[in-house]
Amino acid sequence: MHWVFLILAILFEVAGTLCMKLSAGFTKIVPSILMWVFYAACFSLLPFALKKLDVSVAYAVWSGVGTAIIATAGVIYFREPLTLLRVFGLLAIITGVVALNLSVGGR
Repeated sequence: MHWVFLILAILFEVAGTLCMKLSAGFTKIVPSILMWVFYAACFSLLPFALKKLDVSVAYAVWSGVGTAIIATAGVIYFREPLTLLRVFGLLAIITGVVALNLSVGGR
């Protein structure tokens, strides 16, 4: 169940970040309010994941997967450029998250 909490925390964090972009510097009320709601949900769920997961692994997964999703959304929805360096950076993040998860299995 702790992985479910982590996945939900990631999804709410991503939704909050997307709403931050859509709020246009807090000039649009609905995305501004939703940003706070989504971040509150994220940080309410994350401690439940940390009850069973190592903080190093949980944080790496949370931030790495969230970063990868946001970067992908930036390219797809906000027409940000997809450069070779960006692809390599995302692959490095994913590789790091996988390596941290594998290190826990070796205990």
